[in-house]
Amino acid sequence: MPALATGAGHEPGLYELLAALPSQLQPHVSRPEDNTFLQDMFGERSLHSLVKIHERLQHYEESKPVPVLDSAAALAHELSEELERKPANGEIKELLKLLAKPHIKSLLTVHDAVAQKSYDPELPPLPEDIDDDEDSVKIIRLVKNKEPLGATIMRDEHTGAILVARIMRGGAADRSGLIHVGDELKEVNGIPVDDKKPEEIIRILAQSQGAITFKVVPSVKEEPPTKEPKVFVKALFDYDPKEDKAIPCKEAGLAFKKGSILQIMSQDDATWWQAKLEGDANPRAGLIPSKQFQERRFALRRPVATLPFQRSSSRRSSGFRRSFRLSRRDKKTNKSMYECKKSEMYDMADVPTYEEVTPYRRQSGGKHRLVVLVGPTGVGLNELKRKLLITDAQHFSVTIPHTSRAKRNQESDGVEYHFISKNLFETDIHNNKFIEYGEYKGNYYGTSLDSVRSVLSKDKVCLLDVQPHTIKHLRTAEFKPFVVFVKPPAIERLRETRKNARIISGKDDKGSAKPFTEEDFQEMVSTAQSMETQYGHLFEKVIVNDDLSAAFSELRLALKKIETETHWVPVSWTHS
Repeated sequence: MPALATGAGHEPGLYELLAALPSQLQPHVSRPEDNTFLQDMFGERSLHSLVKIHERLQHYEESKPVPVLDSAAALAHELSEELERKPANGEIKELLKLLAKPHIKSLLTVHDAVAQKSYDPELPPLPEDIDDDEDSVKIIRLVKNKEPLGATIMRDEHTGAILVARIMRGGAADRSGLIHVGDELKEVNGIPVDDKKPEEIIRILAQSQGAITFKVVPSVKEEPPTKEPKVFVKALFDYDPKEDKAIPCKEAGLAFKKGSILQIMSQDDATWWQAKLEGDANPRAGLIPSKQFQERRFALRRPVATLPFQRSSSRRSSGFRRSFRLSRRDKKTNKSMYECKKSEMYDMADVPTYEEVTPYRRQSGGKHRLVVLVGPTGVGLNELKRKLLITDAQHFSVTIPHTSRAKRNQESDGVEYHFISKNLFETDIHNNKFIEYGEYKGNYYGTSLDSVRSVLSKDKVCLLDVQPHTIKHLRTAEFKPFVVFVKPPAIERLRETRKNARIISGKDDKGSAKPFTEEDFQEMVSTAQSMETQYGHLFEKVIVNDDLSAAFSELRLALKKIETETHWVPVSWTHS
């Protein structure tokens, strides 16, 4: 590509840089068509001419030449009149012909304008019959690429005018700074829109390519942009704007999945927030239902459901020794199970929509996060805990439960159990000192909050296996629980992998092992589905225990990441 030459001794100019750009950019171009585009754009003759003019004007400004006179055009006109009165000869005729040429006249006019520094355009006078109340009109020209313009429109119910309803943060319209909420749209690419529906106007915009010209009447009130603080939320439900009949513009909606981290860009609209997926390179925000709006919708369409107790056969309990789950058949021993100040009905009144979160990383020497394992009976929680303890007993530990029963031979206080009196146990229940507790054969058994604190204070990771409805009471800044849901594979796979396995049973707190039955498999899958439906928004990690070794490796990797990497936690956990 030829470069424009400069004068002798002149330093390399902007046009020389222009000539060198394609070769300099070539290593950074991934597609051949992009390279062709750059070559064509930077090789355009008109662009080179404009750059050369720019260089010349810049050189002129730096040298600050003083004009001999600033009225060359008037002097040329006077000279022509004088020569016309002279006897005509060949030279006079040629000079008159030159002075009469339009190019010479224009050149002299430009010379005078530069010499007089008269660069401002002359505006025509305002019409005398102009209406003082007539709205000012603004012509806006935007270049549209593949992304949407990032604005929604609506028809004013009273005036019928087409108004800009919303500007999407980070979109083309927002970045231009030329279009504002409340502006009245008059024309799009010369097409009047007064008699058109918003859907028709959107269709015109969608079909337009390249530059789009808008004629708008600016809104009376144009507020300066306010810099909102960065707010991040974790989505606790799946959302697809294409399936949402209430959204004002499906194309402007933002789809997300449960667990997605969203950056809230604007909460100006009480019903529809503007957000973008955290880490997404696209600067344009999309519409999502606001927390209040989504809570109302969920409350109206979702019946309150509670997770039933796991039904079990008469020959076993549900892993009673550590997690204190009792059999429904043995009604005399389980009727007081899981009594708590806050019931499951109260838990479900808090409809899950969004939770404000912030990046968090455990400081060196800081307490570990509590690890909570949740899953149906027989899914393998105890096996996973046991493998963690065997692998690294210095790093992982479990709580020691409390009981009101008498100590037996060969038992030591603080080893198998913390042995306390029944009166003291009941006092601690009243003071909410237990995470879970139950009564079995007239004796209390339970896991206390202090037993968790004891493990964490020793710089160990505390592994806790609880019923899912207790998670909400553990979600505090003190414990920062990392909740892992262990779910079973499909029932066909369960029959194949567990046909020779055994499940813990216990008519006493020692327990015994019995083979799985078809009823056990059905109950495991059904309970897992109920747990995930009702409490899935509280689970940070879901592991399918199809193969114990693979599930253990996945769990170990997840626990390592929360100890060493930055992750998202509720904002309230960092304010303690």
